[in-house]
Amino acid sequence: MSDQTLVSYEPATGEELWRGNRSDVAACVERARRAWPEWASQPLANRIELLRRFVNTVRAEADTFADLIARETGKPLWEARTEVDAVMGKVEISVSAYAERTGKKRLDSALQGTAALRHKPHGVMAVLGPYNFPAHLPNGHIVPALIAGNTVVFKPSEKTPAVGAFLVDCFHKSGIPQAVLQLAIGDLEEGKALIADPGIDGVLFTGSVQGGIAINRKLASNPGKLVALEMGGNNPLVVLPNPKMADAAVLTVQSAFTTAGQRCTAARRLVIVEDAYDEMMEHLIPLAKKLIVDEPFAEPAPFMGSVIDNETADLLTESFVHLLTNGGKALMHMKRPQADKPFLTPGIIDTTAMQDRPDVELFGPILQVIKVPDFDAAIAEANNTRFGLSASLIGGKPADYDRFWANVRAGIVNWNRPTNGASSAAPFGGVGLSGNHRPAAFYAADYCAYPVASSEMEQPRASIGLGLKE
Repeated sequence: MSDQTLVSYEPATGEELWRGNRSDVAACVERARRAWPEWASQPLANRIELLRRFVNTVRAEADTFADLIARETGKPLWEARTEVDAVMGKVEISVSAYAERTGKKRLDSALQGTAALRHKPHGVMAVLGPYNFPAHLPNGHIVPALIAGNTVVFKPSEKTPAVGAFLVDCFHKSGIPQAVLQLAIGDLEEGKALIADPGIDGVLFTGSVQGGIAINRKLASNPGKLVALEMGGNNPLVVLPNPKMADAAVLTVQSAFTTAGQRCTAARRLVIVEDAYDEMMEHLIPLAKKLIVDEPFAEPAPFMGSVIDNETADLLTESFVHLLTNGGKALMHMKRPQADKPFLTPGIIDTTAMQDRPDVELFGPILQVIKVPDFDAAIAEANNTRFGLSASLIGGKPADYDRFWANVRAGIVNWNRPTNGASSAAPFGGVGLSGNHRPAAFYAADYCAYPVASSEMEQPRASIGLGLKE
């Protein structure tokens, strides 16, 4: 394999899935730069029509697309299908968001002319996508950016280039010009080159906190380049005593172990008021032990597939051992059924006794349980993190939820619902190390165009009423 070739492997089998050449990032940006004026000058209706054709293209390729996502990520086929549905649903949501968030306004006054508000696209946007939702998450940047009139250079994760290439091909088959949406294949080096390229007007990133901080640091001295960062979370799920503890256990499993824990909104910390602890464990542990972990196309369908690769599985295993050796108590050991494959069973560990719990995002099926004496302590523990993406409360009365909502620092706050599964029709983002106050999803329209205020008259009319010599 040459240094210019990137290869993708199926996590579940270890077999080669895709290979392709690394891209010339500078050339991609230059082509996108040249294509931008014509694309931006098109009527909005034309751009929307092309993106609606994209939905039809994806719908026709839905089975093939879902199969590819499942193979390249290791996630179950049923979940890959929901990702394809999200890709299609993003277009109409983005059309509505553009109209609501970046619409035109005019205020007419006979003597003062017209005050107008319109929005302009930034230019060429770099989109850097993650591997956990390799179609849905970058698509959430690409679609609103194209609607607003930007051109895009998209670099998929080096772990999921096949899905990235397929997604871009669907756009091109729908009539989006190739120069308007460029695919940049590569790894860290190509990503750095793309971010630093002077022809890029904005960077839209979804990924790890380490990656987001590196981008922020690199561009700190360049305020003219827009940066939107959607990073991870050390998300708390707070449980109070309640009469439906079996349902609480289901919500916990959904929060912590969907997508093998590889969601930025996954629950990493289960914060339980001590009066609810024993009953919760009586439901949670048996339920977690029932979860099927298997390859994407297995029958019966698995709840969880693999994590993305063996290196990630190794790191997660080391993290679990670290928690154990530093005061954690295993309630359910995380296991690796096949040493040469990245499958992990759910791990649940009580870290109440740890003096210095690591405030990191363990991006996999590890759930830390923390016992607290009361609701006040639960809120304090929920906020005991530098992250602030998602938080959920299970149990309690409306007044308890009001208090939780008001005091928990997170961009997504739920009640008797999982920490994950956020709606694309709402803003998505967090505070602290989880984002830089540029939420995505419905609010992506905000960072894809900038407001321009105008004062306008059809003919010049002016006078100076005082301060002039006779």
